[in-house]
Amino acid sequence: MTRTVVVIYSGGMDSYTLLHRALAQGFDVHALSFDYGQRHVRELECVREVCQSLSIPHKVVDIRSLNVVMDGSALTADVDVPEGHYEEESMKATVVPNRNMILLSLATGYAVTAGADSVWYGAHGGDHAIYPDCRPEFVEKMDAVCRVANYQPVAIEAPFMGADKSQILTEGLNMGLDYSKTWTCYNGRERACGRCGSCVERLEAFAANGVTDPLPYEGQA
Repeated sequence: MTRTVVVIYSGGMDSYTLLHRALAQGFDVHALSFDYGQRHVRELECVREVCQSLSIPHKVVDIRSLNVVMDGSALTADVDVPEGHYEEESMKATVVPNRNMILLSLATGYAVTAGADSVWYGAHGGDHAIYPDCRPEFVEKMDAVCRVANYQPVAIEAPFMGADKSQILTEGLNMGLDYSKTWTCYNGRERACGRCGSCVERLEAFAANGVTDPLPYEGQA
């Protein structure tokens, strides 16, 4: 019997690769995205296009009203997005309070409704320095809670937990994925900035794989 999985799909590199891993492994995939007022809402445009092209079930949940209790992040508030590498202290400004606990809770409810026995999200090793809700101990505890929160146990899985961005990209390139269908930059402009932590890590991953990022960046001809 085909297993059903809910993949939290943001539209970025990691979740895009994760979505295709689930499909490649034969899962019945339901994609779930969230509009939480992020300034890089352009990623949701990528999500819709990809899900439509793959003909997979996809829902976007509007949780912008929760900003009253998830405020203060550079991703949602009217403050400058810090530039530099993720490991720099300034990147803590990009933390959205309790984001993944909230998103995983909602995804677990959807998993029960959809008959899925697991929820996947794209946390990876490169996130650990800044984001507490992307670390192994968080995943372990969320998994334990979500297995007992309903009559139907739902597992919480982060398949890329032991990988970094370059390794995730390697997997995607080996699958022949087109990363022009993703959006990573934290700034919601026409072109990626190339300077925010998300862009820096993405560009490092492409450089490590010896390929050119297909996205246009500010300052390029």
